[in-house]
Amino acid sequence: MLENYSAKDMEAKWQKTWEDKAVFQPEPDSREKFFLTIPYPYLNGNLHAGHTRTFTIGDAVARFQRMRGKNVLFPMAFHATGTPIVGLSELIANRDPLIWDVYTKLHGIPEEELAALNTPEKIVLYFRRMARAAMQSIGYSIDWRREFTTTDPAYSKFIEWQYGILRRLDYVVKGSHPVRWCPHDKNPVEDHDILKGEDATIMDFALIKFRMGDKVLPCATLRPETVFGVTNLWLNPDVNYVLATVNGESWVVSREAYEKLTFTDRTVSLVGEISGRELIGKKVSNPLTGTKVLVLPAAFVDPDNGSGIVMSVPAHAPYDYLALKDLFGKDLSGYGISEDLRDIKFISLIESPGYGELPAVEAV
Repeated sequence: MLENYSAKDMEAKWQKTWEDKAVFQPEPDSREKFFLTIPYPYLNGNLHAGHTRTFTIGDAVARFQRMRGKNVLFPMAFHATGTPIVGLSELIANRDPLIWDVYTKLHGIPEEELAALNTPEKIVLYFRRMARAAMQSIGYSIDWRREFTTTDPAYSKFIEWQYGILRRLDYVVKGSHPVRWCPHDKNPVEDHDILKGEDATIMDFALIKFRMGDKVLPCATLRPETVFGVTNLWLNPDVNYVLATVNGESWVVSREAYEKLTFTDRTVSLVGEISGRELIGKKVSNPLTGTKVLVLPAAFVDPDNGSGIVMSVPAHAPYDYLALKDLFGKDLSGYGISEDLRDIKFISLIESPGYGELPAVEAV
């Protein structure tokens, strides 16, 4: 054993030998072929330990198969598509404090170099160069002649070719389904496309259309079966709602709900505004029972949640019961309400073990 063994010098010696002799650059011959690839690293940062683990597994397989006498092709590529790189370039150009801190301290990029990465193309070139240097320093048995990115024209055509085959075999079909949507970039986004808002999820609401004359006041709910127990609707008196034409109907919704509707498959147009205060005290009809119910004020209604209009089921929803109870005995004449709200009859829908007909009342 060498007394003055230097791992760095020994690695450099053999890596140069591999390169000079083109050990990892296969050409067609009579040997059995073996091809492998690993998940391409994404070019929005320097490589980390997780990447090293993945690449090492692939490299071990490639070396094992060469030892078995096979003609092994082990290329490398870099994932460069998607919105994170575009978004990152914008954040760097705007000197976002969080991004600046992460990339100078955790990624170790000098400030003057980071400032120059203000376009997606520059980011791809920079991290591609850094990633290749890191992998070569480790000594992975990759054929670097075949390096490419997922934005290269040849690779794009390869993907198109694959999808063409899958479509001809009816493994993929064209259709529509809900997706998370970025209103800034106007494109759908999945987990790996999101710079911020990773907790955004798709909620599958049912819309119950209560009617006030020729206007629809839709309520978004996760429990549409409770419509049979509705005693009133809640609106926020301090919110300005909008009148909108939705698929030919006249809807009243919050402005936030209107904006979300524009991203759906409905035909939507803005007509005007109406104050929540103007709607309170009016009556709407339940589409399934035909019952007329009051629209009541509630500051807790969030215009960014659902349609900004909430249906109330006080027999089974404790919060609805408490909100209604808070209005008992209050002067609501400013809203044109003269009825005694204590006369509202609660509607029992289901049996809850351990409770009577009005579980929400008993629970609180």
